[in-house]
Amino acid sequence: MKASVRRFEPGAEFGFREGCHITELSNSAEDPDVSIALARVEPGVTTAWHSLAGTAERYVIVRGRGRVEIGDLAPRDVNSLDVVLIPPGCRQRISNVGDGDLVFLAVCSPRFVTSVYQDMKD
Repeated sequence: MKASVRRFEPGAEFGFREGCHITELSNSAEDPDVSIALARVEPGVTTAWHSLAGTAERYVIVRGRGRVEIGDLAPRDVNSLDVVLIPPGCRQRISNVGDGDLVFLAVCSPRFVTSVYQDMKD
């Protein structure tokens, strides 16, 4: 990895197939150990069940209220500055249970690549 500053690009947000919106803050082969994305889930939306093969993920809740389901744990409500730890291969989804957008950082290690994403059924 080389020293650098990555500028936030608000127009770079895109819809992702699980039902959320993503802005990649840092995801590069130059820094293969970690990726950081800003995720946004609209009110009333629950993302699709999915897992990440060989990739650990952490959600850092920035704004809003959510309900996360991971592995065999009972659903848990999450709020600003809560951190959700998701081991590699663990079934996961998150619901926005608030009135405004649910916004969180998704921090993956190693970095997220689309080939690790696995759709799962209910």
